[in-house]
Amino acid sequence: MREKPQVAALFAFGLIIATATASAQTPPPPPPPTTPYGVPIGLAQAKKVAAAAEAEAMRNGWSMVIVIMDSADHIVMQEKLDNTQYSALAGAEDKARSALHFRRPTKDLEDVLARGGIGLRYLAFRGAMPVEGGVPILVDGKIVGAIGVGGGTSVQDGQVAKIASESLKQDPNASR
Repeated sequence: MREKPQVAALFAFGLIIATATASAQTPPPPPPPTTPYGVPIGLAQAKKVAAAAEAEAMRNGWSMVIVIMDSADHIVMQEKLDNTQYSALAGAEDKARSALHFRRPTKDLEDVLARGGIGLRYLAFRGAMPVEGGVPILVDGKIVGAIGVGGGTSVQDGQVAKIASESLKQDPNASR
């Protein structure tokens, strides 16, 4: 009868050692980006970003939701393509907001969480959406807004968001 508590204690001790070793081997997440916020994206710019997202989604036959937020945390536009699942509406908004607040693509948060260790702290941060599909929108090196895309797989959402977020970079008149 005494062997069971000893075996359980040894198992628990081994688990603690294994967890500590795994945590010690996990590299710390990178420091927060210092990219400054800029003048909020306007409607004309948001339409250009949304059009690029819609074109990429349609080219691939993906039903998606596209949310564009400005740097002041307001939704500038939201577009739901036909036959997109309703759950994607809130998810796309959360991805855009998370990319804006954390000043990085939500894929970065997803990757940090996947490594475990100290990166798991992101689970405690309000508004962190660690699922690919949210990307900040940069103009002249400043965050003017963010795009969130939902409705496809995470990789599909990320592909559409990344392409759309870069649409203003090709426009020499993108800044106000």
